[in-house]
Amino acid sequence: MSRYSTARLATALAAMLVAAGAAHAQQASAAAAPSFPAPEVGSVAPDFALPGATRYGLLRDPVHLSDYRGKTVVLAFFYRARTKG
Repeated sequence: MSRYSTARLATALAAMLVAAGAAHAQQASAAAAPSFPAPEVGSVAPDFALPGATRYGLLRDPVHLSDYRGKTVVLAFFYRARTKG
């Protein structure tokens, strides 16, 4: 077998291993995640609490959804906020 054929075989095997590992990780995370029923459109959301933040930092007390009952609430997630990414 030539050096070129060996390199191609090694690359193909590495790609298959990476794909198999990614599929296994995806199956494991799907199995570990709890399944909750999707909310119906127009239904009332269950109450929950989250740490609140301002531009100056985290709030001392958590923010409860029930504090805003009857008002429009928009949840925004900025997954790269306060990171180097």
